[in-house]
Amino acid sequence: MKLCVGGVMAEFFALNAAASQANAGQAMRLVLEQCFEVAVAAAQTDAAIHRLWATHLLPWMNEYTPKRKQVWVVGAGKASAAMAHALEDAVGASEQIRGLVLTRKRHGVPTRFVEVAEAAHPVPDEEGQRAARRLVKCLEDIPASDPVIALISGGGSSLLSVPVKDIPFVDLQQLNRALLACGAPIDEINVVRKHVTQTLGGQLAQVCQSVVAQLLVSDVAGDDPSHIASGPFSPDESTFTDAHAVLKRWAVQVPHSVARYIDRGRKGEISDTPNASSVIFRKVQTHLLASNAMSLEAVHSYLCGQGFTVLSLGDALDGEARHVARVQAAMVQQIAQAASGWPKAPVALLSGGECSVTLAEVQMKQAKGGRNSEFLLALVQALGQYAQRQTPHVPIAAMAADTDGMDGTGGHAGALWLPEDAEQAARLGLSAQWHLDQHTSHDFFERMGRLLVTGPTKTNVNDLRVILIGGPVS
Repeated sequence: MKLCVGGVMAEFFALNAAASQANAGQAMRLVLEQCFEVAVAAAQTDAAIHRLWATHLLPWMNEYTPKRKQVWVVGAGKASAAMAHALEDAVGASEQIRGLVLTRKRHGVPTRFVEVAEAAHPVPDEEGQRAARRLVKCLEDIPASDPVIALISGGGSSLLSVPVKDIPFVDLQQLNRALLACGAPIDEINVVRKHVTQTLGGQLAQVCQSVVAQLLVSDVAGDDPSHIASGPFSPDESTFTDAHAVLKRWAVQVPHSVARYIDRGRKGEISDTPNASSVIFRKVQTHLLASNAMSLEAVHSYLCGQGFTVLSLGDALDGEARHVARVQAAMVQQIAQAASGWPKAPVALLSGGECSVTLAEVQMKQAKGGRNSEFLLALVQALGQYAQRQTPHVPIAAMAADTDGMDGTGGHAGALWLPEDAEQAARLGLSAQWHLDQHTSHDFFERMGRLLVTGPTKTNVNDLRVILIGGPVS
């Protein structure tokens, strides 16, 4: 009889614990999803463009192009179409505008006067190359009496990939695939891209006779204009020697045409990209509209309002996704254990930046996921069964997502992990380690029902990672 009662009581407490976890998980899920919404809202540019038009752009044009016939709008990136739409609204009927912007497929929005071309990303396609060549020709033909407004955001490096004449387009595509799989940080990848294209690293400023106002949405730490979309209208201090060093450091196998061209540049046979000493940049002015840091600041404020102590790790995190996850998992354990020197739960770990995932050639064919879902899967693996062993229990939930709504392959923005998920994964027979080894984080979280699917957000300020240790304060 006592054994029977004990069994009933044990089952009763187990059910209560499961219900408590589910309740905590629901509250934490709402917080995480709201964090993503807050981050994306902070990266929208409509209000900023309306303010900028009245306070800076119109006075600038009146000073430098008083005899203009029309305003030319060009651009490239995941936010460029949305920016063009906002600019058209701000201008209204006060100016005649026309132009062309390039954006990723499914990131287009309706515009009245500015043409929007959609193309593949992150590996450029023929459609994108043709559109990019048209954009270059448009810039070459604009008279000096007309101003140019350039709308530049993350993703522009790939969308503007017009190779130099000595490199076939198929070789440029092969180079992009190799660079994206090698694990190099994006700023080093872009050093190479700048030196094998006709468009990046300040080269669009070279072909344009007009004054240029570039409006930027930054997806890079520090918001350096030369790194945003590889700085098509910004000075570039990198060299052919730097590009060669990147390829060597990351053991990137490149087509012969690429290797020959970069070697010629190292020997001084080809001019480097224009640097800050070039007079061409005197005609360019720059305005930053949105950034990863701005989105993190908005999320920080929201989390504080939910009762969390927020530890912000900043917008400059990079490195292999699984390595970054292990470091953050160690921080989570210290907080959950109430270790000396660490804040007490509820705590939120907040970070931005861009991690990387290194893939072998054979893995590229089977991998499905992205740097955010891989980060989260590695975090899950590193934490292991920690939540079940901790007494008293501290619920842990996390989210990692790309603010553009697309994390690698699979059509998801990222993924979520809730306090009750360890037990569910065990019931489903899912192995985090196995899926990490296969680079199939998408499949793991799809089976868990934890993919974050938002569709394209029409902006891009890089990644958002939030880990909650303890639930929100009601």
